[in-house]
Amino acid sequence: MSQDSDNTLAGKAAMAAGAAIGSAAIAAALLYVKRRKDRKARDGQPPVTGTAPHYPAETD
Repeated sequence: MSQDSDNTLAGKAAMAAGAAIGSAAIAAALLYVKRRKDRKARDGQPPVTGTAPHYPAETD
């Protein structure tokens, strides 16, 4: 195997494009996880009302 390194302009451009795509993919994944976490926290709580919670009358 040879130890040739790709120092051409096209090689550098391809490397930069790959890094940009990878960074964008990581950012999108983090935003997706954050949105799911926020939605789960919001949906897990009961709806906000202006009155106290309703409790049924006691029966003995």
